[in-house]
Amino acid sequence: MSLERVSLFSSKKDFLLFTLLCAFVFSYALLIEYNNYKNLTQFDSSIINATVLKQYEKSKLTKKGKTRHYQVLKLKSEKGFSFFTIKKKTFPPSQSKKLTLEIWAGKISFYEYLTSFFAYSKVIHRDESSSLKEDLNTYLSSRHKDESVSDIYKALYTATQLPSRIQKKFSTLGISHLFAISGFHLGVLSGLLFFLFKAPYRFLQNRYFPFRSYKVDSFCTIVLVLFSYLLFLDTPASLLRAFVMLVIGFILYDRGFKVLTMMTLFLTAVIILSFSPRLLFSLGFWLSVFGVFYIFLFLIHFKKLHKVWQFILIPFWVYLMMLPFSLYIFENFSLYHPLSVLWTSLFTLFYPLSILLHILGLGSSLDGIILWLLHLDIQNNMLALPKELILIFMLVSFISIWKKNFAYVLLALALFVFIYSVYEIT
Repeated sequence: MSLERVSLFSSKKDFLLFTLLCAFVFSYALLIEYNNYKNLTQFDSSIINATVLKQYEKSKLTKKGKTRHYQVLKLKSEKGFSFFTIKKKTFPPSQSKKLTLEIWAGKISFYEYLTSFFAYSKVIHRDESSSLKEDLNTYLSSRHKDESVSDIYKALYTATQLPSRIQKKFSTLGISHLFAISGFHLGVLSGLLFFLFKAPYRFLQNRYFPFRSYKVDSFCTIVLVLFSYLLFLDTPASLLRAFVMLVIGFILYDRGFKVLTMMTLFLTAVIILSFSPRLLFSLGFWLSVFGVFYIFLFLIHFKKLHKVWQFILIPFWVYLMMLPFSLYIFENFSLYHPLSVLWTSLFTLFYPLSILLHILGLGSSLDGIILWLLHLDIQNNMLALPKELILIFMLVSFISIWKKNFAYVLLALALFVFIYSVYEIT
């Protein structure tokens, strides 16, 4: 006989106290952000330190009919805000480099400060020292002959942003989520670390500390490793959501609370947003939240299905549920897009295997698979969904939490979007 797990909030009063506490933390964090915003815009220009997230070349026609080439830089400051600036075509490659700049951002709004903005700038200093991330990227470049392949592995391991041409290709294939580090990757890494940690720990535990809890020690070790990796990657929003949820989930589970509930997801999202209001405007964060939302929705209403059927059906369910958001945001679709369910399943093997092969110095062994994906002849079809349909889809999604019949309505809507998408491109 197993003990029944209890809900986190035993009364409305507990929930209200939690909400008020989060509201206070959120207000204080927002006040700090506003103070930083005022300091940035107080004078015509400000001196800041920032890291280059992305660098690419663009061109435009001048009034005289000449083509002007220039560099676009996306940067993230030490204060957390991100912005774009432009430089001459001759500006040296600086992705992942730390710069000291003078920027002119006096007329931006607080909303632009929290999201992103454009500012003219002058580079005062460029740190020429090599960071650990740059060293790892250099190593990855040395292990692969094709630049595009090395760019993909950099995105996988160091969260380096992919070039636009590759992003567009993967978006058309429906696999862009696989090459942008997220909770999915954190789950695979957690499983891999758990597997590697088990044998040596059991060996030592049986001889030296049989009184210790394997469950607690393995979790603490794995969390420490993942937290170090999170800091190394500069805390991407989707990965941060997954990490906090992992910690909260274990704490709740260890204390006998229900874990696979919408309340766990709500708790995670509210805590993260309370400490980081900027994530309210992060697309990656919300896509990550909705991905977990639909997994939980499936487990709530179809928990009586056999575990094997759950394992088989969840990837198809999540694909259909996220398809409307994908079409609304990226506006592209192809006949290869539905195969992303298969690619996602295979990726759970590819990802840890690729890590092992790089450690063994055999990182190029899987290059053929990536090159095959890159060279697929795909017709990119632009396909946009109306905003009203997305709003209806979201409304039905939330009602489905309490009403199982609405979950079937939601599935019907998702299937309609899928059939409509296939029809439009054939």
